[in-house]
Amino acid sequence: MKKKIVLSALIFLMTAGMAFAQADLQVLTVVKYNKSESITVRQLKQRVSTYEKQVGRPLSVDERKKVLDSLIDEKLMLQAAAKAGVTIPDSAVDQYFMQNMSQQLGAPVSEQQLEDIIKQSQGSTLDELLVQQVGMNKAEYKAYLKNQLILQQYVVSKKQAEIQGVAPTDAEIRMFYEANKTSFVWNDMVKAFVIIVPKGNDPDAAKLKINDLRNQYADKKVTAEKLAKDSQKPDAGFQAGEMLLPKTNDTAMGIGMTYQNLLTIFDQKEGFVSDIQESPVDYRVFSVVKKYSAKMLTLSDVVQPETTVTVYDYIRSNLTQQKQLQYIQIAAKSLAEEINKPENVEFKKTGDALNALLKW
Repeated sequence: MKKKIVLSALIFLMTAGMAFAQADLQVLTVVKYNKSESITVRQLKQRVSTYEKQVGRPLSVDERKKVLDSLIDEKLMLQAAAKAGVTIPDSAVDQYFMQNMSQQLGAPVSEQQLEDIIKQSQGSTLDELLVQQVGMNKAEYKAYLKNQLILQQYVVSKKQAEIQGVAPTDAEIRMFYEANKTSFVWNDMVKAFVIIVPKGNDPDAAKLKINDLRNQYADKKVTAEKLAKDSQKPDAGFQAGEMLLPKTNDTAMGIGMTYQNLLTIFDQKEGFVSDIQESPVDYRVFSVVKKYSAKMLTLSDVVQPETTVTVYDYIRSNLTQQKQLQYIQIAAKSLAEEINKPENVEFKKTGDALNALLKW
């Protein structure tokens, strides 16, 4: 008798699971400007989940309808972009993704280095972190980014002259500086020359190599410029170059070292060459090239040492990008509305039937 009860329970659970799966596969809308594409409950759920993670609360049914409207506009615009021949290579998406991630870390990193940093600092994978933060794994997030880049490029191609004319005024630039003055500072910084040898499949050989490179550099038998140039060769087996390291915990995490070890570098004089340092994936040597003290920045100061971009230039560039992105969003909405017509969009669920599917 117990076996029958368990079996019945399993059948019930399987049936319930199938019902949820079928509900997720229900088509809400068909977009057919250039080809026929369906928007399912599952697709909407994924996008809603992303927004809910951002705002920290469940969206209402009306808000979910607005998300559906934005998905319809997005598909219309992507189909229009495809019709116009607008494409973005995957390599450009990968580069954009890593630029954003490197900016958040405060130091340039490769995708493998990013994976290692996340594993060391949070005990999770990049996939797991992205799902937690935006509701998408890496492949899904990159696909989303690709679509956004395609949309931007399409709108720019249609509204190029108007976008180029968008710019902040001098008063807006100065107002932004005054409102954010305390954020325009130099941390204590070190310009370091760094040599890195990946462990690969032979850590012992890698250690011998880093030791030889360190000794040549420390004994002035080879210059930093020569090492940096040699590191660009396909079979070099090492990386070398200058890095500007602010004295922050984020910087330490970004280059895969402890904050205490970073502080040790700051304690050294210019010309210092470190002993070999080991990380889980490589061996490293740091040399202190130059040190910079913290200071407040004025509008005429450069944003980073040894560059020509002033704080004024930096604010102008960022405000221009913000204004242009705002214009692109408005223009994208306007272009979508021009083709959002009954012959291009077929609603499969409306009224109470739509409301019922949006209450999950």
